[in-house]
Amino acid sequence: MATLDWYGCATFRLRTSGLTVFLDAYIDRAANAPGTGLTADDIVECDWIVIGHAHFDHLFGAERIMANTDATLVGSYETIRVLEAAGVPADRMICVAGGERVRLSDDVTVSVLPSQHSCVWSQTGMAQSDEVCLGDLGVTWQEQQERMGRLSSYMSTSLSAESTEHLLASLAGHSPRGDGGALLYWFDTPEGTLLYQDTSGHWTGILEGMRPDVAILAAAGRGNIDGEPIQGSLADFFGLEAAAVQAKRVIPSHHDDWLPGFSVATDMAPIRAAVAAVAPDTELVEPGYLDSTELFG
Repeated sequence: MATLDWYGCATFRLRTSGLTVFLDAYIDRAANAPGTGLTADDIVECDWIVIGHAHFDHLFGAERIMANTDATLVGSYETIRVLEAAGVPADRMICVAGGERVRLSDDVTVSVLPSQHSCVWSQTGMAQSDEVCLGDLGVTWQEQQERMGRLSSYMSTSLSAESTEHLLASLAGHSPRGDGGALLYWFDTPEGTLLYQDTSGHWTGILEGMRPDVAILAAAGRGNIDGEPIQGSLADFFGLEAAAVQAKRVIPSHHDDWLPGFSVATDMAPIRAAVAAVAPDTELVEPGYLDSTELFG
């Protein structure tokens, strides 16, 4: 039986065919944030880690899971650079950029696909799921970097002492040069197929008609469609993705209040309504922390 445990943010533990696979590795939380009460130091069983992109809220903790287990990690070239700088041996990591197929065991493989990061530069704090966001089209890289500077200034004044302390600890030794290129992961297992996404963005030509049995889709931030921000709400974006992939079941990720002052506890009601309207044959499953959800049952 394949099971999925949510550790908060976009981090999950997948158990299938005798394997334990972590999808992202961000488990530690600020003292004022909801979570499991666990840290990456508590993880002592792991065969593989796959990292969606190199930001701290996906990567921080991977180096400790690697130290406590014999896991092998799969991630972007930037992810591997950051972790190697943190002391993880290069021969325990596999660099990918999209197009690779990695064998995890005799009967489990994971295929890597290029993706897009959410348009984090277009906002300060994260918007609620029903807030309609318009404009910001055709913004150059230079303008995006300027807006990222404004976001940093916003966070320096909006975060609580607890969130700031956690952010500084998470960034120590984890200073990526951007997200490193967001990735999608497609798992083939004896029981079914799973698509994993850890940030709200995609290339339309890649996502449409994928038809996995289960899809984990990010539900946070402003959606990115082919390099441009969605003209609409997060709920609109999530519904669009659910309709595009045509999965039997969809599981949200990244939707809890993982860094108060910047993130929000996502209101799932508009997202439920959007999925029901545009993908009525798809079941939206919302597990709580560490619920051990049976994936393909």
